[in-house]
Amino acid sequence: MEEGSSVEVPPYFLCPISLEIMRDPVTLATGITYDRASIERWLFDAAHHATCPVTQRKLAPEDRDATPNHTLRRLIQAWCAMHEVERFPTPRAPVDACRVATLVDEARGAGRRQELAALREIKAIAAESDRNKRCVEATPGAVDFLVSVVRHHCTTSSASRSAEDLFELTLDSPTSTSPPEEDALSVIYSLKPSKKSLLRILERNNGAFLDTLLHVLRRPSYRSRTYAVLLLKAMVSVMEPARLMAVRPDVVQEVVRVVSDRVSAKAVKAALHVLCRLCPWGRNRVKAVEAGAMTVLVELLLDEGSRHSAELAMVAIDHLCGCAEGRSDLVAHPAGLAVVSKKAMRVSPATTESAVRALHAVAKHSPTPAVLQEMLAVGVVAKLLLLLQVDSGERARAKAKELLTTHARVWKNSPCLQAHLKAHYPSS
Repeated sequence: MEEGSSVEVPPYFLCPISLEIMRDPVTLATGITYDRASIERWLFDAAHHATCPVTQRKLAPEDRDATPNHTLRRLIQAWCAMHEVERFPTPRAPVDACRVATLVDEARGAGRRQELAALREIKAIAAESDRNKRCVEATPGAVDFLVSVVRHHCTTSSASRSAEDLFELTLDSPTSTSPPEEDALSVIYSLKPSKKSLLRILERNNGAFLDTLLHVLRRPSYRSRTYAVLLLKAMVSVMEPARLMAVRPDVVQEVVRVVSDRVSAKAVKAALHVLCRLCPWGRNRVKAVEAGAMTVLVELLLDEGSRHSAELAMVAIDHLCGCAEGRSDLVAHPAGLAVVSKKAMRVSPATTESAVRALHAVAKHSPTPAVLQEMLAVGVVAKLLLLLQVDSGERARAKAKELLTTHARVWKNSPCLQAHLKAHYPSS
C-alpha cells in the first residue's frame, strides 16, 4: 500500500484473538471463526483453554479440530487484491494422522537412510504448529518410533562413530548437523507428552528409557543434555513413589552435574525440579549428598542467579537437611549457613520457609557449640530475629521462634543483638 494511505479492514476479517487479518480462517463447532494459528495456540497451549474464546463454551476433544472457512479466505484474498494489499499465500493443508502413521510404518525395519528421512519429516511436521504436535503424539507408534531412534543411536557416541558413519549422516541430513538421537529427543520434548504418553514410555521399555537418558546426560553435548534433563523432569513428575525410590545413584549424580556445569538456564531449572521431586523419597537424599549436591546448590545460591532457580535450590537444600549427611555438608561449606540465612529474606515466602526449616534442622540435630557460634557469627541469629519483626509467614515465624527459644542461653547476651530487637527475643 502507498505510504500514508489507510484502508478500513472489515471487522469480520479480523481474528477475535489476535485482532489481525486472518491468514487461514477456520471455524469451530460454536460457529465462531478464528485464525488457525491463534486458535490452535489457545486450545493446545494450556488445558484450561479447551473453550471457545468468544462464547466460553467448553469444547469436547472431537470439537477442537476447526474447519477451514474457504469462503471467508477467498473474500479476504479478493479484498486484499482490490486494495493493493499483499495477499497471503494459500495455507498448507493440516497434516493428518495417516501421513504420520505412514512415515512410521515406512521407517520400521527399513535402513538407516529411510529412518532418518522419516525422522526429519516428523520433526518438520511437529515444528509447523501445535495441532501437528498433538497429531504426532496421538498417532499410534509415533512416540515409540522416536524413543527407538534415541535408544538405538545413543549407544554409539559421536566420538566413536567411524568416518563412514559420519559421512552417511551428513549425506542423509544435509540441513542438520545434529545427531539423530538429539533430533528425536528434541521432537519428543516439543510434543510435551501427556501423562498417559509418559507412563506408556516408562512401562513399555521397563525403565530402559531412563537408562537411555542417563547415557545422553553423560555426553559432552550441552544441547543433548538439556533435552535429556527436560524429559527426565517430565518423567519423574508422573512416576510413582516406588519407582522414584528405586532411581539409580548415577542418575542423581548426572542431574547434579547438570546444575554444576550450568548447562543452560533451562536445564538447571529442570535439574533442580528433578532433585526436588526425588529427594523426599527413600535414600535419594543420601544419593544426592554423595553426588555433591549440597556444595553445588550452595554455589548456585552464591552466584545470584534467577529468583526461580534460587527458590528451587533452597527447597532442595531443605530436603537434603533432612538427613545427617546433608546437614553435615551444609555446615562444612564455608558459606553454607550464611547464604541460606541471606536468601531467607530476599527471594520469596516459599524460600523463606525452606531456609528457616533447613536452619532449624541444623540447630536441632547438630547443635554443637561450634555450629551455634557460627550461626551467631555469620548473621543467622540476626536474620531469625528480623523474621519475627516482618510478615514472613506463620510457619516460618514459628520455626524461627522455636529455634531462638531452644538456644536462648547461648545467644541472648550477644553484643550483635540490637536493643530494639531484644524486647522481642524469647526469654531463657
